[in-house]
Parts: sequence; C-alpha cells; structure tokens
Amino acid sequence: MGPSLLQQATPEYLNQCRAAQAAEQQQSLASTNNWAHVDKPQAHADFDAFYKELAPLIDANDPASPAIQTLMARHYAIASRFYAPSRDAYVGTALFYEDNADMKAFHNGYHPRMVEFLGDAVYGYARGNLS
Repeated sequence: MGPSLLQQATPEYLNQCRAAQAAEQQQSLASTNNWAHVDKPQAHADFDAFYKELAPLIDANDPASPAIQTLMARHYAIASRFYAPSRDAYVGTALFYEDNADMKAFHNGYHPRMVEFLGDAVYGYARGNLS
C-alpha cells in the first residue's frame, strides 16, 4: 500500500490545516459559551454509531470510494453541530485525531486503522465538498 492521500499533502498544507482547525474551534468555543448549543451526549452517541458503522468497512474499501464519501457526509454533519469547519479546518480535525494521543487511542479503539482511514476519508470529502 502506498502513502495515504493525507501523507501526499505538503507539510506546509497540513500545518495550515492544523492552524485553521485550532483558530476556528477557538472562535466557535468563545462565541458559543463552550458549545452550550450542542447536545454533547447525543453528538458523542452519533459519532459512536458512525464509527461502529465505518469500522467494518475499512479493510474492504478505499477511503475515497463513493460509498465511504457518502458516509463521510454524516461525519461532517455531526462535526458541524459544534461548528461548520472550512475545508482546511475539517482536514485539521482529522490531523488532530492523529496528533492527540487520547483522540488517536479513542478512534483506533473502533479499528486499528481508523485514524489513518478517517484522515484520508476526511481529506477526500473536504477536497470534494468544502471550500
């Protein structure tokens, strides 16, 4: 298997995405009293259901495939309950899952390659659907 889609992006671009995610999240937290508008238990339950649906598909599917990309619209919609990330910030969210040890362990608890797969699936979705 070759490098993932995300690994083909330049380090400069990836750092731009990390910065966008941090800035947009911070601005959202500040303007919404730490996401007071979000039903967090429901969002976490919906993420859990999503990851349980995605996990068995990882080994047999390409993250850029239409089936996976259709599913990713749900992931983006759940994430957007907190704030609707720009293309770069959404990619940055996937990088955060990789960079943060607790987030990586949480996501990879569903499947050993969940973080890697999600990174590519998010990257594909962001490039195809967001600006």
